[in-house]
Amino acid sequence: MLASSDRVLSGTDKVLITGAGGFIGSHLTEALVRTGADVVALVRYNSRNSWGNLEDLDKEILQSIKVVAGDVRDTQFVRSITKGRTLVFHLAALIAVQYSYLAPASYVSTNVEGTLNVLQAALEFGVERVVHTSTSEVYGTAAYVPIDETHLLQAQSPYAASKIAADKVAESFYRSFGLPVVTVRPFNTFGPRQSARAIIPTIATQAIAGKRIRLGKVTPVRDFSFVTDTIQGFLLAAKAPAVLGRVINLCTGVGVSIGELAEKIFDALEIQAELSADPARVRPESSEVEKLIGSAALAMELLGWSPQVALEEGLSRTVKWLRAHAAQYKDGIYNV
Repeated sequence: MLASSDRVLSGTDKVLITGAGGFIGSHLTEALVRTGADVVALVRYNSRNSWGNLEDLDKEILQSIKVVAGDVRDTQFVRSITKGRTLVFHLAALIAVQYSYLAPASYVSTNVEGTLNVLQAALEFGVERVVHTSTSEVYGTAAYVPIDETHLLQAQSPYAASKIAADKVAESFYRSFGLPVVTVRPFNTFGPRQSARAIIPTIATQAIAGKRIRLGKVTPVRDFSFVTDTIQGFLLAAKAPAVLGRVINLCTGVGVSIGELAEKIFDALEIQAELSADPARVRPESSEVEKLIGSAALAMELLGWSPQVALEEGLSRTVKWLRAHAAQYKDGIYNV
């Protein structure tokens, strides 16, 4: 829960959120509107005029935000939407690990150069705070657990490399220019609206369709946080004192293997299903991240944050949503 009333966003906050059409971005946009903030939501331009996951929001929420379509790789465009904003949440990124093997240059241009554009615009126009989004993938396979923010950074995929670079650019803008930036580092966030790129909807949508569950390795261990908890971490990071220039993990400290996770999803669905190997989902050997279990001690200390939704409860809410929206998931596409 929020630690004090002076750390809540309000109608005086003029917010820009990049990546608003994504999974976490759509939930954060919704939460920002409920705080009363003035919200500009950036979605990536496309010819279908799709707003991504924002289209699942209530009409009242959508009527309360200004949605703009564009690309964070365009410097002048980013400047135009940042001017006049007091707070920036930067989430826009390419995030699929598997696709980063195929198109690494696109990850550098979007995740690194796009972040640079956001930071430069924020500096130019005197933004009061930038909340930059990292990922637990930057740690690679844990050298020790739980992983704290001082753990080494190890790029085991082009995606991870691009995020490490983006994080370091954000750090450099704080150290070099005094830009008020804080980096939040979510571990594996899950919940309604997540695409089948991620492991929980991948398993659940195949199970709901009555298919044999196609997975890669089932031994890797991950730390799963429900999306409402992650969003609370973002909101607190936007106002908490003494966090500028810092990196803060958002995690539970509890590890679950992919095989164990599948069984929990089957229990939540109240079905029985079979697992089968899918070579297409197996990462190159040296790229596989075997264990990610985080420490949220710093988040507790600096933000007063701790996870509130247990894995089983989060899975129950998620599979209920996935069942109701099963038609949105394309048959046979589980890793894009």
